[in-house]
Amino acid sequence: MLVGRDTECKAIEELVAGARAGRGGALVVCGEIGIGKTALLEHARGVAPGFRVERAAGVESETEFAFASLHQLCAPLLDRLGSLPRPRQAALEVAFGLRDGDPPDPFLVALAALGLLTRAAEERPLLCLVDDAQWLDAASAQALAFVARRVEAARLALVFALRDPDPGPCDVRTFAGLPTLDLAGLGEADARKLLATAVRAPWDERICDRVIIEAGGNPLVLTQLPLSAEPAKLAGGFGLPNELSVPRKIEECFQRRSRDVPTETRLLLLVAAAEPLGDTALMWAAAEHLGIRADAAAPAETAGLVAVGTWVRFHHPLMRSLVYRAATSSDRRRVHRALAAATDARTEPDRHAWHRAQATPGADEAIAADLERSADRARARGGLAAAAAFLERAVALTPKPGDRARRALCAAHAKHRAGAPDAALELLALAKAGPLPAAERARVKLLGAQIAYYTTGNDDVLGMLLDVATELAPLDAPLARETFLQALESSHLPSSSGRGVLEVAEAAQAVPAPSPSPSPSTSPSTSTRVVELFLDGLVARATHGYEASVPVLKRALASLGHRGHDPRRPAGPEGDDADGRWLLLGCRVAMALWDDEALHALAVRRVRLARQDGALTALPTALNCLAAVSLFTGELARAAELGAEAAAYTRETGAAPLPSNDILLAAWRGQRTAVDTLHAAIVREAVGHGGGGLAQYSLAVLHNGLGNYDVALAAAVPPCESDELVHSSMVLPELIEAAVRADQPDRATTALRLLSSRARASGTQWALGLAAVSRALTSTGPAAEASYGEAIERFGRCRMVAHLARAHLVYGEWLRRERRRQDAREQLRIAHRMLSDMGAEGFAARAARELRATGEQCHRRAARPADALTAHELHIARLVATGATSKEVGTQLFLSPRTIDAHVRNIFRKLHITSRRQLRNLPLP
Repeated sequence: MLVGRDTECKAIEELVAGARAGRGGALVVCGEIGIGKTALLEHARGVAPGFRVERAAGVESETEFAFASLHQLCAPLLDRLGSLPRPRQAALEVAFGLRDGDPPDPFLVALAALGLLTRAAEERPLLCLVDDAQWLDAASAQALAFVARRVEAARLALVFALRDPDPGPCDVRTFAGLPTLDLAGLGEADARKLLATAVRAPWDERICDRVIIEAGGNPLVLTQLPLSAEPAKLAGGFGLPNELSVPRKIEECFQRRSRDVPTETRLLLLVAAAEPLGDTALMWAAAEHLGIRADAAAPAETAGLVAVGTWVRFHHPLMRSLVYRAATSSDRRRVHRALAAATDARTEPDRHAWHRAQATPGADEAIAADLERSADRARARGGLAAAAAFLERAVALTPKPGDRARRALCAAHAKHRAGAPDAALELLALAKAGPLPAAERARVKLLGAQIAYYTTGNDDVLGMLLDVATELAPLDAPLARETFLQALESSHLPSSSGRGVLEVAEAAQAVPAPSPSPSPSTSPSTSTRVVELFLDGLVARATHGYEASVPVLKRALASLGHRGHDPRRPAGPEGDDADGRWLLLGCRVAMALWDDEALHALAVRRVRLARQDGALTALPTALNCLAAVSLFTGELARAAELGAEAAAYTRETGAAPLPSNDILLAAWRGQRTAVDTLHAAIVREAVGHGGGGLAQYSLAVLHNGLGNYDVALAAAVPPCESDELVHSSMVLPELIEAAVRADQPDRATTALRLLSSRARASGTQWALGLAAVSRALTSTGPAAEASYGEAIERFGRCRMVAHLARAHLVYGEWLRRERRRQDAREQLRIAHRMLSDMGAEGFAARAARELRATGEQCHRRAARPADALTAHELHIARLVATGATSKEVGTQLFLSPRTIDAHVRNIFRKLHITSRRQLRNLPLP
């Protein structure tokens, strides 16, 4: 039993017992160095008889090698690889370097790891222990956190030991949401008990008291410092510097113990530290190159520093990094040179190149070129961080200034794509200082603007992109035009320079588009044609107005509709999937044109492609697009499901939260407190990322539903005046309704002229229906009634059920004011039923008030069985109700079949049913 850790041991034991019973789980053990995290991992192994136990540990020198730690954990299970679906099997094989292939999506690799571990757990309960998680490479950390969140129905337990404060590259947010066990120091009584077990000689009680105070309850200090002290000092004058922190004490302890071994042994320890795989044969091969004798390991083993068997294992994970740091730079170079000589360059070209690079004190073009090739191989395996590390080292070894600047630009791109913007900016500064051709200098500026766009969101990104596009124009016209399009995309961000869309559009017009080629082999690519159409359309909107842009933007949407999906396609310059990038812009344009068919098709396709590729980094935005479509089609419950799923995947990937449809969903539901809270958060944090227009539009919807028309009008004015691509048009019907009810007819009339003109240009049933209902609100007599009828007819021909319900509502209100109570009741009943069924409670309450004013009592919607389900359960219930198997549902939602079965059991319990057939017969919202 561990001293003073009864509560912590109980938590470990409960986790293991749950996994044994098929209730898998995970636990993140956090604490400072030496606090007992590794001991708790050993305790977990000891209380898991009958379990298969697999271990992995983060290694500081391998943090840049993508999936290195995941490989450690999964390597003994690779004989089950053939049981995985082929795409996941291939992704894992490429990630582990078992075969060549295109870069795997990191989350497809995570899915494969989940499948591999859960299949092993079906044969025998599985315990996975991951030590030094702060040194996990980012790809492994994300994959393992992904697995840990999806094992609740498997006989699988994972325990992570994570140093706090975290010194490594692994972002602690990666494990956010997992159960956490924070280890504090031992109490005084337990500390004395532990110290007594470590001391083997008589010693002064005053020294004991001092050690207890200075150790702060840290078990490693209490057990290791006495082992390093001479018995005489323990007895009569053992002293430590008063100001040392616990980590520093432990470091000095280990360094002292390693200094006491012979010089040859210290050099062998350095070989083992620099070779993080723990490969005994490789260590001895390198030792032979250094002239180290075979008995050199004995003193290190006697001192308890290392164990040499089939694998080389340090006594404590800290030892590896301390040994390496304590060595001189010349000794480190000697060791890496020996490891390079011992590493087979044919089978391990990347590790061979890495060791050669670390062994080289000065510039070496041949090694730099090898590192560049290693970066290409790492990138092909999906290891962006590893590619960036290879390129960064290549920059340091490149002798010629021009080549060094070129490689620095490549390394900066890789660092940016790998999520290290600060390092990217440093490399970018190095590239900028070097002798680059004009086109490459422009690309340096372009990358700087792109980093600003993705990191700050509120600097003068538009101006930066405009300047770069102008500079690129005579050098690379296609890239210049794509940069102009990026600038127009960023136009919703605030600009500190006051430069705007019109300036970008006029500059873009001066750059000629690629000429059509008579030869199919040299004609512009599909991606180029899409860029050209969207650019021409957005330029036309800025220079000649909404109406002039509609024809070309419709052609741009059509060009997206004809594009196929090639899973082998390369990523774009920012690492984004090309389809996903333009589909997002297409969704925004479709929304601006009120093209409900194109919007629905593109949003569905974007989600399908993201799911198909296992691309969880792209999936949240895709789901948010589809959630917006679901709102307008009256499927508010579906929108909530999609929003919840998007939020979950955002947490999985550690991505920064983006403005979502949560606020608009809350507005349609009439949830004022939720809208106010979300609005404040968007204004405070996300306005620089384009959330301002959505926030104001949502406020207008909310207060129109609640009948607070003055407030709705005030909220609708700013996005209307901004002429932002999407919300400046979407908010017009809200402004008109609020202005009419607030008795401001002039404002309503002005907005109606703008809406009518845009609706005619669009020509869709959605647009013409919005214009008709807005025209009815500003009219009287037969003209008003005719327009209400037209609106209801047009909305009935398109997907926009939510607007159809609101059209019945305002028509009923008009009829009541015309004293046609019977007709009013008919329309208001329809409106109330539709709005209640879809969950638009604010507007439903407004319909209920109007019905009561006609003398009819309005009853609330009766509770339905499905109301008891969470959004996630409702999502699963829908899929199961279609006849999908647990395996099929799990594949779509990136969950194991056992997890789906567990959710289905909960769904059955809440709905009081016992079979999937009964579920298919239930009405689900």
